[in-house]
Amino acid sequence: MTFTEPLLSLFAVVLAAAFSACLTWALRPLLVRYALARPNARSSHRIPTPQGAGIAVIAATLTVAGGIIASAGSTDLSIPTVVFAATLFMALVGVGDDIKSIPVLPRLILQAVAVGAILFTASSDLRIIPACPLWVERGLLLLAGLWFVNLVNFMDGLDWMTAAEVVPITGAMLALGWLGEFPASATILAAALCGAMVGFAPFNRPVAKIFLGDVGSLPIGLLLGWCLLQLAYHQQLAAALLLPLYYLSDATATLLRRLIRREPFWAAHRSHFYQRATDNGFSVLRVVSYVFALNIVLAALAIATITADSVMVSILSLLTGEIAVVLVLYRFSQRR
Repeated sequence: MTFTEPLLSLFAVVLAAAFSACLTWALRPLLVRYALARPNARSSHRIPTPQGAGIAVIAATLTVAGGIIASAGSTDLSIPTVVFAATLFMALVGVGDDIKSIPVLPRLILQAVAVGAILFTASSDLRIIPACPLWVERGLLLLAGLWFVNLVNFMDGLDWMTAAEVVPITGAMLALGWLGEFPASATILAAALCGAMVGFAPFNRPVAKIFLGDVGSLPIGLLLGWCLLQLAYHQQLAAALLLPLYYLSDATATLLRRLIRREPFWAAHRSHFYQRATDNGFSVLRVVSYVFALNIVLAALAIATITADSVMVSILSLLTGEIAVVLVLYRFSQRR
């Protein structure tokens, strides 16, 4: 990044935080009237709570990132238009699911349209494994993108949980951008998303006054996935895996456990480790504190793999990160 670009990314954080906070505050009375999430047996909340603050988070992220990139007028600061369009489309899918639950198959098809639009319009020069046929790599990335979007949605089931995940990940991307190890355009987008989540966080503090809703969690998953994909395209695979490792591990282990038990894995449930932790006597604040601290460790390990530029460091960091995740998951599965 040039000298002025770190200042642009900091400006993006501050502006998106202010925009997100103001818009969340303005939307809350309307969402109280028309978008209440009522508690059920699988919920972590106990009182009806408005959802839909994702409108503010996504609006702040796209507006701030798009405005800064457009005003900069630099070829280095450019994001494919399809990323913004797909994010808006995914947000609309989330709105539909928040208002009236969309059946599983149509929902996956709509999500695949958004993920596929980003992947299959990308340059054929962008490769993770050049030896692999392009159509095979893009097909596998489509499946991975669908899984990532949905796991971010699945994990958004506790106050402050998404903030405890997104802020450390985007903060690490911001640091990598300042070090010149992350594309400038993706750094601006990550900065705007980080700021938007910071602006939303006070309203989602336990006990939450408002939730993101699918209108927030689905497009957030898409944007995070695109940013992580930029790391993978630059051959920083260890960092791309380490940053979301807690979400990947919790959601994937839960899915496999439900498949083995022949449970309807697509149905709402309380089987995630973070949900089991609250059932085991952990307070919400304690759970998200564990997750936030773990993500700081994973972010530091991810940055180390890039700055060290060593295969051995990458292997040791991945091993250390997975051990740390397993210890947290084990702790969540035990009664206090």
